[in-house]
Amino acid sequence: MGARRRALTIAGLILGVGIAILLSLAFGSRTVSLAEIVDGLTSWAQGRTAADIGAIAVQERIPRTVLAIMAGAALALSGALMQAITRNPIADPGILGVNTGAALAVVCGIAFFGITSPYEYLWLALGGAVLTAIFVYNVGSVGPGGSTPIKLALAGAATTAALGSLVSAVLLPRTAAMDTFRFWQVGGVGGADWGTMAVIAPLLIAGTLVAFICAPGLNALALGDDVAVGLGVRIGRTRLLAAVAGVVLCAAVTAVAGPIAFVGLMVPHVVRMLVGPDQRWMLPLSALGGAILLTLADTIGRLIGYPGETEAGIVTAFVGAPVLVIIARRSRMRAL
Repeated sequence: MGARRRALTIAGLILGVGIAILLSLAFGSRTVSLAEIVDGLTSWAQGRTAADIGAIAVQERIPRTVLAIMAGAALALSGALMQAITRNPIADPGILGVNTGAALAVVCGIAFFGITSPYEYLWLALGGAVLTAIFVYNVGSVGPGGSTPIKLALAGAATTAALGSLVSAVLLPRTAAMDTFRFWQVGGVGGADWGTMAVIAPLLIAGTLVAFICAPGLNALALGDDVAVGLGVRIGRTRLLAAVAGVVLCAAVTAVAGPIAFVGLMVPHVVRMLVGPDQRWMLPLSALGGAILLTLADTIGRLIGYPGETEAGIVTAFVGAPVLVIIARRSRMRAL
C-alpha cells in the first residue's frame, strides 16, 4: 500500500470527522449558521449559556455529537477487532450477537430489578456481551474445522434472533419499561449527557489502548497460527486480549446508546479496501470512519424525521443491510 494513498486516506478521514461534527451541530429541528456555531461553541467553552437561540441549539447538540463520535469510533474498532480475530469479513458486534446480548441483560435489569443508573446499565451490558460472545464462539467451534467464518456467522445470526425474541418477550408485558426504552432498543445518541459519557469513557479508553497494543499480534495471526507462533506471538493471549477489548468497547456503547448495528461491519471493510489489512493502520482509521458514519447517521435521522427524529440505529441498519449482502457475495465467505 503506497504511502501517498495512506496519507490521503488519513487526511480524508480527519477532514470527514470535522465535516461530520459541523453538520451535526448545524442541522436538526432548527438549522443554524456558521456564525451561530462559533458563538455556541465559544459560549460553551466559557461555561455560559449563549444568548442567541441558534447558538443555544448548538450547545444542546454538543453532547449528542460527542457521544456519536465516541460510540461510532468504539463500534467500528470493535468490529475491526472481531473481524481480525475470527478472520471473518462479515463479523461485527451486531451480527455475532454481542449487541443483543448486552441489550437483553440491560432490559432484564430494568424489568426485573428496577435498575436506573448508567453505572448499573454498564455492568449488566458488559456481562451480557461477554456471555453472548463466549456462547457464540463455542457454538461456532462445534464440529470439524473448528470456528470457521460461516459457522460463526450462522451461530451469531441464530443467537441474535433468539435473544432479540427474548428482549421482546420481557418488554411486551411491561408497558412502563417499554415506554422508557423503546427508542433505546433501536439505538441512538439522542439521550446523550455528560454523566453517562463520563461513566463509559474510561472503558472506551482502556479498550482502545488494548486494541492498538494487539495490532502487531493480529497481523501475525492473519498469516496463520503456525506462522504466528514461529514469530513469537502468544496466539491465545493475543486473541483473548483483543476479544475482551472488542466486547468491552461494544458493551460500553450499548449501555448508553442501545444496540446500534452495522457500524462495525461497514467501516472496517471500507477501510481495509483503502489502506490494506495492516491492523496498525486498520484499527485507528476504522475508529475515525466509525465516528464519521454514526455522526452522519444521527444528523440524517434528525433531518428525515423532522419535526421529530429517526434514531441513528435505523439509519445505519438501512444502509448496512445492502452492504452486508454485497460483502457476503464478494467474499464468498472466505476467511480474511
